[in-house]
Amino acid sequence: MVKFFGGPVAGVAAGVPYMATVGLTVAGMMSSVILISSLGKAWALHQRRKRIKNRKPLFSKRSRRIVMIYSRFGMGGIAFLTPILFSPIGGTVIATQLHVPRFKIMLHMLWSAVFWGFLFTTLAVRFSHLAIFQH
Repeated sequence: MVKFFGGPVAGVAAGVPYMATVGLTVAGMMSSVILISSLGKAWALHQRRKRIKNRKPLFSKRSRRIVMIYSRFGMGGIAFLTPILFSPIGGTVIATQLHVPRFKIMLHMLWSAVFWGFLFTTLAVRFSHLAIFQH
């Protein structure tokens, strides 16, 4: 749920079949997307209050980059980068704070999870012979 790449690596290391590993990886990401997007508005409000209380600026260097990605590529760009840069929780929080509708978050995160799930599982299988601990 937290680190996307850990699912395929753990699945391959444990000897879980390929499609089950992909399915569990996608399910892990989507469970965190569902949970975080459900709590999204409350989380965004909490973050806003925390920022105001600590007198932090509205935009940091990182948040400017995220807004640039969103303005250039939309929710698809955020979803595409979520597993490799933001983590499922981080990507969902970003989308929620950008006021992306929940259905759109779910749709884009699903195709992203499937794409990256297949890719990372394939890479984990392909390079599993390089693992230090093999069963």
